[in-house]
Amino acid sequence: MPRRTVIRGARIIDPSQGLDEKRCLVVEGGQIAGMPKRPPRGGTQLEIDGRGLWLVPGLVDLHTHLREPGQEYKETVETGAKAAVAGGFTTIVAMPNTDPPNDGRAVTELIIERAEEAGMARVLPAGAITKGLAGKDLSEMGDLRDAGCVVFTDDGRPVMNAGLMRRALEYARGLGVPVMTHSEDLDLAKGGVMNEGAAATRLGLRGVPASAEEVMVNRDIRLLKDTGGRLHVAHVSTAGAVGAVRDARRRGLQVTCEVTPHHFTLTDVACEQFDTSTKMMPPLRSEADRAALLDGMRDGTVQAIATDHAPHSSIEKDVEFDRAANGIVGLETALSLTLKIVLEGELGLSKAVELLTSGPAGVLGLDSGTLATGSKADFVLIDPEASWTVVPERFLSKGRNTPFRGWTLPGKVVGTWISGRRVYRGRL
Repeated sequence: MPRRTVIRGARIIDPSQGLDEKRCLVVEGGQIAGMPKRPPRGGTQLEIDGRGLWLVPGLVDLHTHLREPGQEYKETVETGAKAAVAGGFTTIVAMPNTDPPNDGRAVTELIIERAEEAGMARVLPAGAITKGLAGKDLSEMGDLRDAGCVVFTDDGRPVMNAGLMRRALEYARGLGVPVMTHSEDLDLAKGGVMNEGAAATRLGLRGVPASAEEVMVNRDIRLLKDTGGRLHVAHVSTAGAVGAVRDARRRGLQVTCEVTPHHFTLTDVACEQFDTSTKMMPPLRSEADRAALLDGMRDGTVQAIATDHAPHSSIEKDVEFDRAANGIVGLETALSLTLKIVLEGELGLSKAVELLTSGPAGVLGLDSGTLATGSKADFVLIDPEASWTVVPERFLSKGRNTPFRGWTLPGKVVGTWISGRRVYRGRL
């Protein structure tokens, strides 16, 4: 067996170290051993030619739905982890809205066990804020933390009770774990299936107003001011929500947020063909909202690009638009959709890589998203000149529900490594 692995001549982009230059990456014992300008000599080593390729830290996704336990026909921990490494993600956070929900130690341990068996992406469980995701009683948050949960969220459902949300923030602060919010006022959003606006009016569909998100974001920021701790706002989609997070951060509150590729790529106009792959919550918004997300990504208001990977089967999606389940798959398209806006001049390359690596890792305080010497050797090789056409039937995920079918996207994952072990070899 080679004593070390050396990637030669790649353009290494590591925002955690402010690095963007051609170097070699040396891996020994599953860790980053260094980044010399010339490959080391002596001893047995495996050398990989990285010329013409980009080498970045393993991508980190804060928001993945793996469906196991309970809905394995949509996705499993194994298939989701395989899809993750195909998309360049080496660490993913599994949402708790499984069946049963991850509101106790047993489900947390099951997810961790399944991930270890798969041997692909690192899967970090998120624990439910409330028992059964019912919004009535707090889960055993301390037990969930001790079992391995890295964040608390009822994602898919908001915590409508403000008093309960305040107590959740207080408990989570004591445990040193962030709370992730699904910001949706159910009374304002009730019956809505897409963004409230001109497109919804043309289609005759009931809309979800931006205020449904913004009211909850502002409420939770106000509660955070009382309790302290850390608040992470999932899948922000409106200009008002971005503005609220920006203002809170300027006031010194520990608030972070994420955006999804579908929200910074598409607008509600995409719904005009009644394609249920464009139905999600929060819904696709206006062009002004999309522009505000990009502003937030550029100025540091947004810390992470998250996929909100939400696989569904044809049973849930091949129905009328207003009856279809919300959500799309995203693990295998997120990187290329991000590179698309880089090529279009809407986001700088270093910032894009940061939002996919050290940014999300920092939200949860993870030892990921970096190529610093001594860190675990999780990294990705990308061919920036390659392009590919989205054919959902080729996904490693079980999900086929994507609005990007047929799109030609830039950038291709050539290989993904976890702890120095190659877990994915790209198909060009």
